[in-house]
Amino acid sequence: MTSPRTAPGAGPGFAVETRTHLRDVLDWHFDPATGSPFWLSRAGFLDFDPRRDIAGLADLVRFPDLCRELRGVPAEDLIPRGMAGRRLEVFDSGGTSGRPYRRVDAGAVEDNVDWCSGVLDEHGFPEGVNWLHVGPSGPHVVGRAVRYFAARRGGLCFTVDMDPRWLAKLVATGQQETADDYVEHLLDQIEAVVLTQDVRCASVPLHLVDELCARPQVYETLAERLRGLLWVGTAGSNETMSLLRTMFPAAAISGWYGDTVMGIAAERACESGPERPCVFRPYHPASVIQVVDAASREPVGYGQRGRVLRHLLTREAFLPNLLGRDTALRVPPLPGDDVDGIASVAAVGGGPFAEEVL
Repeated sequence: MTSPRTAPGAGPGFAVETRTHLRDVLDWHFDPATGSPFWLSRAGFLDFDPRRDIAGLADLVRFPDLCRELRGVPAEDLIPRGMAGRRLEVFDSGGTSGRPYRRVDAGAVEDNVDWCSGVLDEHGFPEGVNWLHVGPSGPHVVGRAVRYFAARRGGLCFTVDMDPRWLAKLVATGQQETADDYVEHLLDQIEAVVLTQDVRCASVPLHLVDELCARPQVYETLAERLRGLLWVGTAGSNETMSLLRTMFPAAAISGWYGDTVMGIAAERACESGPERPCVFRPYHPASVIQVVDAASREPVGYGQRGRVLRHLLTREAFLPNLLGRDTALRVPPLPGDDVDGIASVAAVGGGPFAEEVL
């Protein structure tokens, strides 16, 4: 394993040699003593030996995309035998493209959030303050992540639960009036927190920020108090980011992007230029994100748009070669780093509730 290094925008204290990590994960999941029933039962149907023939990340596309099959797998079959006796949690995918699939977790999510905390330090987010989180709680990763994250940084976390599956269903079936009523219900709850509690940082879906700002007392309170605004979802435009910085001048502003498979990709903190583009970096190599041609699954060139391909590589969960519903631009690594960024993320099909949710 190489000696630790810290790349700009990669988060302090995070460095793992990719090839060594991949070898450890493959050995773990395909060893009969430590692997899960799911992967051990499928190993014999592969036309290659994962422990011998997968030499690097580029070889992960040899695995079949099992997204459809994963939607019906009992969670117990996903638990590696080596995790017996560990405290485990189960998280669902967003389920916006059909029945959700699941991953089991024994601490990888907390590791991901610890790394994200370091990235937010680089953005200038304060510690020791209270947070407001607007978004899904269970069964999605983000609710668990933000509550842990706020406690880790020394503050309380006030939550307003939002069901993105319900909103997506209402919008998809033409029930816009009911969807609008539900959004108003969320805004009422947010207002009750903002006007009574000392909230200094907030985690809010990007598409709700405009709605919040349309309530004068809520906006004035947030504009005065917020020292950190973490927006969640697919990437907003440069114009939107510039507007946020104008509306909340005292707040550090950053974004999180991700889903149940990839976990959380944090916005790089070292971008420069007048428009300060929003570029996300995954928690590599536990989470590997590639921007590829959807048909060939070959990486597109830098600056080109392709589909987001996810690989989750942890001891709790091995989920390779899963094509996401989003498209993005492939961005070169920052100097000193070797991990691509992704930018201008957009959900296939569009719509504010079309993307997978964390």
